[in-house]
Amino acid sequence: MTAPLTYSVAARRVDAHASVASCKAAVITLDTDRAGREDAFNPAELLLAALSACMLKGIERVAPMLKFEFRGVEVHVRGVRQDVPPRMERIDYEIQVDTDEPDRRLELLHDNVRKYGTVFNTVAPGTQLAGVLVRRSRGDEPADTAAPPRTP
Repeated sequence: MTAPLTYSVAARRVDAHASVASCKAAVITLDTDRAGREDAFNPAELLLAALSACMLKGIERVAPMLKFEFRGVEVHVRGVRQDVPPRMERIDYEIQVDTDEPDRRLELLHDNVRKYGTVFNTVAPGTQLAGVLVRRSRGDEPADTAAPPRTP
């Protein structure tokens, strides 16, 4: 058995309008302003971005093992926040894969995303997490990034 992976992120308050988080050689501005910021992710958006990144990384990891051919992938995620107690009560997602692979291979890819995603499997027990993996064929325009995913 291999040793568990560990991760480390440091975050600090810059002022009343922002904080920064750093990891390795990367730094991101965090929206910690009570009024909100348009130029940074707030904590809930960071959670959704982490889930999206988990799905994308999972596809990058398993595609070579499955010999799954694709030209591109987009992930669209929408979270619904509950006020009391504050928590993400539902997250819906749509993974759009630009591929010529048959439908059964798309299902296999989606199974792998759900089964082996670290963030996916951390979030899933505490929220209603549901979504679909669909084909985006050549010539289809990329979806508007503000468009909500289809509800399964």
